[in-house]
Amino acid sequence: MSDQINDSRRNFLSKAAIAGSITLAPGVLLHQTAHAKPDDQAVSSDTRWGMLIDTNKCAKSCTGCVDACNEEFDLIGSMPKSSEAQKTQYIRKVTLVEKQTKHETSLPMLCQHCESPPCVDVCPTGASFKRVDGIVLVDKHICIGCRYCMMACPYKARSFVHEAIENQTLSAPRGKGTVESCTMCVHRVDNGDIPACVEACTADNHNAMFFGDLNDPDSEISREMKKHGGKQIRADLNLNTGVRYQGL
Repeated sequence: MSDQINDSRRNFLSKAAIAGSITLAPGVLLHQTAHAKPDDQAVSSDTRWGMLIDTNKCAKSCTGCVDACNEEFDLIGSMPKSSEAQKTQYIRKVTLVEKQTKHETSLPMLCQHCESPPCVDVCPTGASFKRVDGIVLVDKHICIGCRYCMMACPYKARSFVHEAIENQTLSAPRGKGTVESCTMCVHRVDNGDIPACVEACTADNHNAMFFGDLNDPDSEISREMKKHGGKQIRADLNLNTGVRYQGL
């Protein structure tokens, strides 16, 4: 009986979200970006996409990864001027200060693409979900904007879209009244490319970011972690994050 109630509730919330809370560009289907992958390259649990960030190479003054992300998703140009106080950032730079030594470490913070994501656990509609290859996403067609996921995320990695989006990027559509966060550039990954932030960091010759398959012991990211390690932010939460850091 309880399963029937839960199913009915999900169906109601899903229909309500589609009918009233989401404003999309004409012809844009958000779930296409969330789930689509080339037919000859199926999503598989054999792969777990992840990212490794070397904070020793990450300069405090550098915002290359943030700028590349903003450009890739047009996070600045697509928002009306009235939303300047509510700027969305899928990736942001934060500074950690060691209490005793006062040593400062600068690092990029983004969705950690957890193996056991709290955002997925609390989502009442299933809009927050994890692909079998480890990428955590939001299906904006069934997101009702409750923002439970934002409260559950220990990394403050999610944002809420308060106003209609202008001039959307069709490869990564967004919607008013929905929650969003780093997608690990799934639209690029599904076409064999690397995330925009990693590409920018490499192009600038900083080489502080690595992307690849954590399940493949021969991948560059796995070899790098084997040699120099890779720590989780808030490892005590046992979330087994897909984003790891060196130099912490």
